[in-house]
Amino acid sequence: MTLIRRFVAAGLSAAMLLSLAPPAHAAAGRHPTGRVTDLGVPLQDVLLLGGVVAPGPDGQAALWGASSGTPAHLNAVAPATGAERGRFDLPGAAGAWAVDATPDGSLYAGTYGDGRLYRWTRQGGVADLGRPLPSENFIWSVAAGEGATVYGGTSPGGRLFGYDPAGGVRDYGRLSASHAYVRSVSYANGKIYAGTEAPAAVFEVDAATGVAERLPAPPGLDLTDKWAYDVNAVGGFLYIRFGGAFPGPLHIWDIAAHAWTDAVESAHGLDVSPPDDQGRVYFVKAAELVRYDPRTRTVTGTGMPFTGRVANTRGIGWAELGLPDYPGKSLVGLLWRGLMFRYNPQTGARSFVQTAIKGEPIDITAIADGPDGRVYTGGFLNGGFAALDPKTGERTEFHTFSQSEAMTAHAGKLYVGAYPEARVYAYDPALPWNSTEYSPSPEPGPAPNPARLFDLAADKQIRPRALVSAGRYLVAGTMPDLGQLGGVLAVWDPEKGELKHAARNVVQDQSIVSLAYRDGVVYGGTSIYGGQSATPPTQPEAKLFAWSVRENRLLWQIVPAPGKPAIPALTFDRRGRLWGIAGGEVFAVNVAARKVVSKVTLSSSTSASGALSLNRRDGLLYGAHAGTEVFALDPVSGRRTVLRQGPVHHLAVHRSGDVYFAEGPRLFRYQPQSR
Repeated sequence: MTLIRRFVAAGLSAAMLLSLAPPAHAAAGRHPTGRVTDLGVPLQDVLLLGGVVAPGPDGQAALWGASSGTPAHLNAVAPATGAERGRFDLPGAAGAWAVDATPDGSLYAGTYGDGRLYRWTRQGGVADLGRPLPSENFIWSVAAGEGATVYGGTSPGGRLFGYDPAGGVRDYGRLSASHAYVRSVSYANGKIYAGTEAPAAVFEVDAATGVAERLPAPPGLDLTDKWAYDVNAVGGFLYIRFGGAFPGPLHIWDIAAHAWTDAVESAHGLDVSPPDDQGRVYFVKAAELVRYDPRTRTVTGTGMPFTGRVANTRGIGWAELGLPDYPGKSLVGLLWRGLMFRYNPQTGARSFVQTAIKGEPIDITAIADGPDGRVYTGGFLNGGFAALDPKTGERTEFHTFSQSEAMTAHAGKLYVGAYPEARVYAYDPALPWNSTEYSPSPEPGPAPNPARLFDLAADKQIRPRALVSAGRYLVAGTMPDLGQLGGVLAVWDPEKGELKHAARNVVQDQSIVSLAYRDGVVYGGTSIYGGQSATPPTQPEAKLFAWSVRENRLLWQIVPAPGKPAIPALTFDRRGRLWGIAGGEVFAVNVAARKVVSKVTLSSSTSASGALSLNRRDGLLYGAHAGTEVFALDPVSGRRTVLRQGPVHHLAVHRSGDVYFAEGPRLFRYQPQSR
């Protein structure tokens, strides 16, 4: 079944027409009217973050995976067929990186967003255990202890906790004053092992006394920009993968000898398998499933390939499949899009099977009027890429893709900024889709499309939050990675296929989150925040700057909205004034005079969220204010009309004059009607 047919089968309803709320306004001026149409959910896919192989609802071995959604779900599937064995709501949770099963048969999930802990049992189903640590909103990892005990690591306080049904929560406290994340947790023989963000640190914590000891760094390994992303205690050894979400060095620590013994390059996460009967473990290395013997320090390939950018296992373990080519126990596991893999060590049989885990709606994070006139959307976390017919509002294309931070059309192509590593892609809608990283074309041979142009990982950037067409160039503005401040302004030359310029800290310690272009000058709006919330800002307020593309130099910078932390959107009106939104304030700047010439107060908000765009059809500005409303603003009179109230953060104006905006995963279209 094609992706488009799967989407239709999932139940995208016919568009619903919604009447507008009574207008709100602050001054005399034009009063737009129109209608809002609910276009449904353009992005829907499976995203599995945490998983484990453990007994299922029927007591037989199952593949468990936590799928992100509203709410998130715990899914159990049969390892022989991929069929659903159970699907359980995690009420109030959006997703869970942290999933593990304890020896008593309990399954625990720790969630992100509000840092809640859930426990599933065959007798009682899912129980919401609340927030183990009220100060923490993200549980990154949980690890099974003895009986029904589980241990977990958190952010933003970098804390470790334990939980058991009889005694409740134990707070082990913050492991390091210089770390905000406990990213990985494992347990063995009375000790808890916990890894942090960069610069990576690994701690051994006595579960009974709480005494913590920091392990020495592996010899010769620079941990400055590496996380202890995965920590797995298996068979008397610690398997610690340093780096991030993508392949990195896996170092092996002999627990009894208290020493590093080996390192394996290009290891994928997130898990190492339980040992076989000879103490050997399996994991993915350089896109192949391999077997590793910690005593002989040998790696043996299985010939089972893993393709795509993300080949991290979401739970890996042993199960009896009862299939002819899979005698005895076989190795099984899940991948992030719901694909299941199987490997039998006796026969070498291997296979991938799409499981019955259901896709979930994906929150929209980017909307754009494409070069071909279609409306494009990209999504959060599990990403996705969709195109809609602007006349019918129906989706005409969907593909699995990366999380999108921004989209814009330039010279016949759609440019996409992707998280992480601040990657920028170019998509040509006239050519077949072929994302070799996420969703390859079924037809062999075509070149990558979207084509990856560049990334700014070397500059420690993570989010390309702003893109703008600037004459012959494409310009990107970015937000930095954890522990960093200061974005990059990157100028890409599509004709030469190279970066013309890339400058960091155009505005000191500030990210670049919005861009506009006019007459050879790029104008940028900044944010005092980095790309991850744990890095405290050093600057008091956002700035507006002007950059000469030809001369590669900063022309000027001002503070157009004192006290506001971010300027998330910029647009020019018909008269050539540059408008921006900052919190609850909309302002206009005369760029020749370098000063603010008009202000409209929407509220007292200091939100870093907002959108603003000129509608060339009616000359009005359309915006999203602080995740609370969609509005139209007459740039001449300053009159504002609230078109719809709701959790709106992203908005784009189509060349037809229609306005598209998102409320979470749902896309809406506002069609202005002159009065």
